[in-house]
Amino acid sequence: PSAFVSYYGAALDEKTPLLRSNAAISKHGKRLLAHLGLDTGDQAVVSNIGLEQEFFLVPRDQYYRRPDLQLAGRTIIGRDAPRGQEMCDHYMAPPSLANPALACMQEIQDECWRLGIPLKTRHREVAPNQYEFAPLYGYNTTQVDQNLMVMQIIEEVSARHGLAALLQEKPFNDVNGSGKHNNWSIATEDGTMLLHPGKINKATGNPSAFAVIMSAIIAAVNEHGDLMRMAIASPGNDFRLGACEAPPAIVSTYLGDDITFYLSHFKDGKGEGEYVPQTKMLDLGTHEVLPFEVPAEDRNRTSPFPYGGARFEFRAVGSSQNVSMVNTVLNTIVAEKFAEFADAIDAGKDIHDLARETLNENWRVIFNGNNYDEAIQQELTDRGIWRIDSGVEAIATLTAQKNVDLFQKMKVLTKEECESRQHILHDHYTGTVDIEAKCLIDMINQHIIPSVKAAGVGPLSDLEAAVGTLKAAVAEIHSAEDSYKAAQLSRVLRLETMIDIRAVCDAAEEVVPANLWTLATYKELLFLDSHTTVTPESETNFYDE
Repeated sequence: PSAFVSYYGAALDEKTPLLRSNAAISKHGKRLLAHLGLDTGDQAVVSNIGLEQEFFLVPRDQYYRRPDLQLAGRTIIGRDAPRGQEMCDHYMAPPSLANPALACMQEIQDECWRLGIPLKTRHREVAPNQYEFAPLYGYNTTQVDQNLMVMQIIEEVSARHGLAALLQEKPFNDVNGSGKHNNWSIATEDGTMLLHPGKINKATGNPSAFAVIMSAIIAAVNEHGDLMRMAIASPGNDFRLGACEAPPAIVSTYLGDDITFYLSHFKDGKGEGEYVPQTKMLDLGTHEVLPFEVPAEDRNRTSPFPYGGARFEFRAVGSSQNVSMVNTVLNTIVAEKFAEFADAIDAGKDIHDLARETLNENWRVIFNGNNYDEAIQQELTDRGIWRIDSGVEAIATLTAQKNVDLFQKMKVLTKEECESRQHILHDHYTGTVDIEAKCLIDMINQHIIPSVKAAGVGPLSDLEAAVGTLKAAVAEIHSAEDSYKAAQLSRVLRLETMIDIRAVCDAAEEVVPANLWTLATYKELLFLDSHTTVTPESETNFYDE
């Protein structure tokens, strides 16, 4: 872990802006807490995160039969296998000794523990061959550094077990992709959690402290949803956002009915009492399992930014991302609101009136329903909530004047640092698509067309025409006038042209006999439980009673 800056002090890395944003949220968080009744003294206000890392494990011998997986990290073509995730059998099943995944994950945990990384949980995920690790939460800079090491360890250890790890957001079509849910919270250094209603109200001696803090965060999400969308605009998220595994690119927040009711009464002046989370009793109707108490409501898995009890979960973050920018944005937009609150109170504004006005002005961003419902998505769009479907366009908001002003005011990024990051993010997007397009050209020329010719069936003329289309599109991108235009052209190539060409390639796979198809299929890549065995290191000993 290190900071990387230019000779003139410009941040060239991901860590330096995050450290600056930590300073901003600490400075202005302490100011607001003082107004709420809590003097933190020399203690900082810190940002904690917990990162849920999803990934795929596939047989390494089949991985070597897929140039797209090797070079681009995802399958650019590939016909769906007869079985996908319809039965939920992978998600619900225990780790299996019938394949090397469990031993691989155990060794990954062991390697992490040796480095002091508390990689606590491991489990299967929804899609076939999809898994997840999650550590104990901690300071954001530590967690980011450790997550980068975890990703590297996953890739290195998987090779020892005859597996290849895929960290890209959408390596396979029509099954869930992978995310890295970013559980974000803020607290004082001694552990007083600002997003835990009982603890922050007790620490401040102010029954409305939680409501005031939540009003600032709600305003930050409403005003700067474009920056939150920018922070998750990784190339792989193009294929993931809006599907059943990730929220759409509409930035709302879920609070749950209880908190929404409480804040609604608060903003309307109907009450300023303490928020007490509701619980309910579950009775299974058995003697063996007695009735037990549970929270009254679950977090909303369709929301991009739901409150989950003492923290917000940014669910739309991509699995391959370095989440420094994600947390830099969250810290900065909330620090700005904390600063505005503190400034207004310093000028004589009543803190409760300020919070009520803020909630009334930003109430539209709260949504507790189903974000996957297309009719609802249109309703949220009509409300004026930030919606940016294109990752390329989301990246371009980094240099919008309001965002440059925000980062400069909070001393997190300069105008030049914003411009350089936007340029690099667009170049990264274009470079990703360039690699994918060239892989597709090679796969058509070197694998699919020869297979179709050998079989004497398949859309040969369409495949030959596709090569010319791809080459022309790549040439146009290379001659683009700037990085933004190149990224825009790349998005069209990737999400329109290449998807049409994929359909042609998949149609060829459907009719070419298996013995003539040279690329690894989804059936061969996605089902470790039925396609691999673990060879015992020694003979099993059996003992008589």
